[in-house]
Amino acid sequence: MSSLTLAVRDSNTMLRRNLLHARRYPSLTLNILLTPIVLLLLFVYVFGDVMSAGIDGGGADRAGYIAYLVPGILMMTIGATPAGTAISVSMDMTEGIIARFRTMAIHRGAVLIGHVVASVLQAVISVVLVGAVAVAIGFRSTDATALEWLAAFGLLTLVAVAFTWIAVGIGLAGPNAEAASNNALPLIILPLISSAFVPIDAMPGWFQPIAEYQPFTPAIETLRGLLLGTEIGDNAWITLIWCLGLTALGCHWSNALFRRDPK
Repeated sequence: MSSLTLAVRDSNTMLRRNLLHARRYPSLTLNILLTPIVLLLLFVYVFGDVMSAGIDGGGADRAGYIAYLVPGILMMTIGATPAGTAISVSMDMTEGIIARFRTMAIHRGAVLIGHVVASVLQAVISVVLVGAVAVAIGFRSTDATALEWLAAFGLLTLVAVAFTWIAVGIGLAGPNAEAASNNALPLIILPLISSAFVPIDAMPGWFQPIAEYQPFTPAIETLRGLLLGTEIGDNAWITLIWCLGLTALGCHWSNALFRRDPK
């Protein structure tokens, strides 16, 4: 059996293992899914009129604010999912299963690949469910072509892969699941301080660089451009650079931590 065939077989086994764990412990998945849905409903039905009036500088336009908000909520869903991955990886490291895997004739990278693929699948499914809720409350993207929808799906998947690899590294570096959960908190906070809820121009001057120079803001603006036809500008290239850089960093970091000798 070739090395590639062995890696694919073992990765598929690890993927099934992680999906089975997700099915047996649905509370973590539900928490990750419910957070963006609750925020979506909260900002639409509680703050929607006020936020839309503030953004437009005129009358309330809840439908317009839904269109503005949904791309940010979808990216927030992507940002929340890897936190569960960090916890899952940390539990594997601290509960001894990784030590057993090291003694078995399996491909070393299969364990991490299984976590990454399972997390990305969870993120994609969560995005679909959150998107369905958004459509149910009035979100429409009638001007987007099939190619733009495909590009939007690819963008969300690429962002999920990038942040999942970072989350895997966080899980491997943390001494326990609680520490991994705390260390993964920036992945949840970053979308909150991006352009997800209000335009950057509406933020205080000192805060604008924090919201602008981070990976989620260009990704959100690119997604808005694909779904709503707004100006994308350089955001697509900036997002691609962020995603490729984070993926390379997370992959190298994770593999380096995983291959080190256990203490």
